[in-house]
Amino acid sequence: MDVIFNCPECDQELAVDSSGAGTQIPCPNCGELIVIPEPDAVGARAAGATSTTAARIEGQPVNPIASSAAARVELHLRVPTHKAAESLIAKPLAPLDVAAKDTDRKIRIKTIRHTDCIEVGHDRFDEFVTNFLDKVGEANIISINTLTYTFLDIGTQKLLTEFGVLIVYRG
Repeated sequence: MDVIFNCPECDQELAVDSSGAGTQIPCPNCGELIVIPEPDAVGARAAGATSTTAARIEGQPVNPIASSAAARVELHLRVPTHKAAESLIAKPLAPLDVAAKDTDRKIRIKTIRHTDCIEVGHDRFDEFVTNFLDKVGEANIISINTLTYTFLDIGTQKLLTEFGVLIVYRG
């Protein structure tokens, strides 16, 4: 049969098997060491309590499964306590269509291909991308995606694979 009592420190209601009466356990809510009272001491306290509480102590266990072998496995669980009212679940960001409506700027796309950035044998792809990103501003950039594409080179009549970037920004 379970002994049902309240923690003297935080008033958390606890239910413990009567075989543990007289032993000390930490309260799962506040961590305070408490002594499990004798079943008759709890019954005396419950005599002045409401009839539902008294019926729970004198009759069947609170939960019939509590008397099973599975319930006798000791679990040392703690109830998490939080000092401040902090949010444990992060609020999701607003969808892009909502973010776009909040500003007067439109969402735009710029594609920069590597082949367009080669001048007189010099590869200036990094310089072109950097200049464009500086012009747009970091706060206005929504995403940058890499691209791989193939095209037919007219001079060699071969399929060539190239790369580029796709920049989504507010502008």
